[in-house]
Amino acid sequence: MKERIIKTIATHIALSAEEENAIGTFWTEKTLEKGDYLLRNGETCKTDNFVVDGALKAYYINAETGKEEILYFAIEDWWATDMGSFQKQKPSMYNIQALEQTTLLQISYDSFQAMLRQIPKLERFFRIILENYLASLQRRIILNNTLDATQRYLDFLENYPKIADKVPNYLIASYLGISAEFLSRIRKKNEAS
Repeated sequence: MKERIIKTIATHIALSAEEENAIGTFWTEKTLEKGDYLLRNGETCKTDNFVVDGALKAYYINAETGKEEILYFAIEDWWATDMGSFQKQKPSMYNIQALEQTTLLQISYDSFQAMLRQIPKLERFFRIILENYLASLQRRIILNNTLDATQRYLDFLENYPKIADKVPNYLIASYLGISAEFLSRIRKKNEAS
């Protein structure tokens, strides 16, 4: 299972066999059952988490409406971590919950720092991951401000087909900032066209 994370890292930086072996020693496996929490609001994010198999949702509860608002989904070969909480070792503002049985590779904060000291070139890998995350977050903000709900939904289907196949529509609606009923109307209209 640890080969998955090594393979992912190797797509961005070259690793020696010795470095590959060393990386594997820092990570531990964890399985969550459907509905289990990886992180709850108010807890400190103790681990960085690489999804080997399964799906998770990250969300917060809107204080005004009491509704769950989806921040992101994480599926195979994605990361599911509150980076602010993990890096600062401060309480999280949101929850991360398994949508189905999910297998993770986890690394604690102290082990993460030790791994970076032992293999400094991993700093480059994690910088690339963070840059990609930041770019997708910026893109999401711009699309939310410029596209209507139908266009956002079609863009989601085009860019995240694997998530669309795994995640219930009411959660996709929350991610898009629309009601489940409105998403149902959009889907029916698109199927009719």
